[in-house]
Amino acid sequence: MSLDTSTLYLVATMVAALLGVMLLFVGRQQKIPALYWWGFAYLLGAISVAFWTLASAMIGEALSLAVNSLGLVACAMVWNAARVFHGRAPSWGGLFLGALAWIAAIMTLPPESEVLRLTIGAAIVAAYAMLTAHELGLERRTSVQRNWPAMLVPLLHGFVLMLPIVLGDLLHGDTGGFGTSIWATLFAIELVLYAVGTVFVIFMLVSERAVTVHKVAASCDPLTGLFNRRGFSEATSRMIEREAKAGRPITVMIFDIDHFKSINDRFGHPAGDEVLKLFASVILQSLRISDLSGRIGGEEFAAMLPCNLDEALLAAERVRETFATCGIAINEAPVVTTVSIGVAGGPTGTELEVLLAAADTALYQAKRGGRNRVQAAEETPLSLERGRRNVAGQSAPGMTVPGVRGVSIGASTG
Repeated sequence: MSLDTSTLYLVATMVAALLGVMLLFVGRQQKIPALYWWGFAYLLGAISVAFWTLASAMIGEALSLAVNSLGLVACAMVWNAARVFHGRAPSWGGLFLGALAWIAAIMTLPPESEVLRLTIGAAIVAAYAMLTAHELGLERRTSVQRNWPAMLVPLLHGFVLMLPIVLGDLLHGDTGGFGTSIWATLFAIELVLYAVGTVFVIFMLVSERAVTVHKVAASCDPLTGLFNRRGFSEATSRMIEREAKAGRPITVMIFDIDHFKSINDRFGHPAGDEVLKLFASVILQSLRISDLSGRIGGEEFAAMLPCNLDEALLAAERVRETFATCGIAINEAPVVTTVSIGVAGGPTGTELEVLLAAADTALYQAKRGGRNRVQAAEETPLSLERGRRNVAGQSAPGMTVPGVRGVSIGASTG
């Protein structure tokens, strides 16, 4: 079966153009700036391929140079699309640097250096392709195993935009060999497949980003930016499992801002919100990046640290002291900012609910002891599973786990 190469390239050009228009339309509907970059890259790539492969015999040297430069700009736009998609500013200098380098090579090298000029052009495209893959490789929200298609396809996309120019110059010649070559036919088919595949990956990234945004919104407190109760529970469950496998202890803190109701009553809820945001920033600055923290109630916060109780007590005291010395004022009236903290540590694998209950008991002891203090749990809490075993072994129904307020385990639960 014989396939007309010009028809295949026409189809490839039309597919790329239609996909570009679709990306622009979706970008406008969803208000995603990166889709504008990808969409215009497709359109520019389609124009470049169309002029070079379908009208190369009718364009002059100057227009041919402009078409080649347009293809390089399209490759740069793919790179900038990846930057914009991941929240980075577009590189306007980099957008035109490759095209300018190509023009400079054409203008300075002698006409007989055709192969060298083509090599320079291909190297520029390869550089943009590697930059695109690098930008996508910086994304850490998903694993490398799931990200590899998004990293690989932009590389292929960059070469797809440039290879018609390179192969056209190397194989076209005066004999028309490129136009009738099997490589030209295969490449035209490949161009369509990769154009569609690239858009598939783009929409995969957009869909994954939307899911991530909704998930973050569901697990984060909008006022402070910390985890909410649900997000804190999910994140700490993963930490407990990880630290249990490594045999390391974990510690939980519960923070309660002292006399917070009086701040709301005196200065209003907007002022109270500012105090909550201030305390959230104190937690983030005082704890390590590996520690987890969240807002689990109105003025109540919690944190989980992968460390022993003594180290956690030092960190809790650092939080207490930093918050107490903030020295803020509202309407020129000084505001006393203190916090009471309960700390509880448990053996490997202790459940979050058990640690929170023990830390909560310590927190109320701190408040009864005068507030603005750190209080450790008096007894090491037992995990629920270990408590069940103890209860079953002693045959004592209704046994209360030491150090855990309100957690009662009966023999019937074993």
